[in-house]
Amino acid sequence: MVILSRATPPIDRARFEAEILPHLDSASNFARWMVRDPGLSEDVVQEAMLRALTYFAGFRGGDGRAWLLQIVRNTANSMLAQRQSQPQAASDEAAAMNVADPAHNPEEAASAMQGAALLARALAALPDELRECLVLRELEELSYKQISEVVGVPMGTVMSRLWRARQALLGADAGGAAHAS
Repeated sequence: MVILSRATPPIDRARFEAEILPHLDSASNFARWMVRDPGLSEDVVQEAMLRALTYFAGFRGGDGRAWLLQIVRNTANSMLAQRQSQPQAASDEAAAMNVADPAHNPEEAASAMQGAALLARALAALPDELRECLVLRELEELSYKQISEVVGVPMGTVMSRLWRARQALLGADAGGAAHAS
């Protein structure tokens, strides 16, 4: 939940809530795929929302979702760069929190978790520029134009990155299917 300060003018606050806050789930999802760490992704979203609020006066309208996701991307890249310059501590917290869905029988749950884990590994193995385009297109359902705005590259580059990402995933799927036989 984002808490808006009382110092924000009421008109700007109402506009921010109407144009930016509806995209908070997209921001959270994108941050999770960008940083691949649940705790850090929460920090990224919180910092991105603070930056969005701070710089909202400069937002001239247009696509609020793309504007916010661009801030999330920049924030994630900044925080990842900071993190890489500091010593890291390994954490298996995410794995410990992975609990099977009780609605499925154990075989279905294991199969679903295996498929999800395979997809997550394949996505994680993609270079950052391919993964971010694929996540924005397939999971966040942004248009090529919106992705172009978020990542700051021409639409042709977006299309090329999407094609390469999909080919890499198809190759990973074929490799996984070959190992399963």
